[in-house]
Amino acid sequence: MNGRPIAVTPATRPDMHAALCRSVAEGGATLVDMADAEALIWADPRASLLPEVMALNPEVEWVQLPFAGIEDFMEYLDGDRWWTNAKGVYAPAVAETVLAQILTLCKNTHGYARATAWQHPVGRLLRGSRITVLGGGGITRHLLPLLAPFGCDVTVIRRTDQPIDGANRTITTSRLMEVLPRTDVLVLALALTPETSGIIGAPELAALPDHALLVNVARGGHVVTDDLVAALRNGSIGAAALDVTDPEPLPQGHPLWVEPNCLITPHIGNTPEMGLKLLEPFVMENVRRFCAGEDLLALVDATLGY
Repeated sequence: MNGRPIAVTPATRPDMHAALCRSVAEGGATLVDMADAEALIWADPRASLLPEVMALNPEVEWVQLPFAGIEDFMEYLDGDRWWTNAKGVYAPAVAETVLAQILTLCKNTHGYARATAWQHPVGRLLRGSRITVLGGGGITRHLLPLLAPFGCDVTVIRRTDQPIDGANRTITTSRLMEVLPRTDVLVLALALTPETSGIIGAPELAALPDHALLVNVARGGHVVTDDLVAALRNGSIGAAALDVTDPEPLPQGHPLWVEPNCLITPHIGNTPEMGLKLLEPFVMENVRRFCAGEDLLALVDATLGY
């Protein structure tokens, strides 16, 4: 390693900036100003600032982004340097959230939490359920071991049918409508791209059994919101747990807020407290690799959008 010079942008959260600065030092690099840097660790949620910062030193060879989703950054990516994101970094935290949301819906905890009087018993077993997961990335790979003790029949849908450990079967997206009628729980854990935007709309919701549960921890844009509202209202699906929405934040007074069978959490599948513990060692490893001339983790394919 040669202690290569790396800059860290100022951040809106001092704890995040401090953590990423530690990653640079502990990864074997030298922390410098942007004008002297060979690489940049981006620490600000505002993608719109990227062109201004990059203009200070267009020669940087590598930019590390702090998020798994990069849709806000896509218009600024180029082929002149390496771009990496946090793909898979937050997966353990989000996978735990998925399991919590599934169990919450199965046990009607969301309904009882809203109650102001004693209610009649509602609930069902997760054990043996038929679960369909859209997406074959890090969240899914961490979720499958969490589901294993429940003896579920799990189908993973992804771009290719390459098998994933822990899944009973892996099929391609073209077969989505084939498997939906046999789905008890549908989990969305895929990247948002032009191809996956609105992938769950009225036809897909209608294809699900009326007891089916929908859990979305990916991006709100995967689901056609108006179609989901209609499906919940007419009982064509059983319930939904949404950690992401479209629009996001979900406006006050939106119909989803008052749907009794809809649980909404404010994009907390990965909180800052959880995320920094996962991001800091990941960035440190990528810094080490950059200094050592090794392949970087989580390279972004600007064509695919992730």
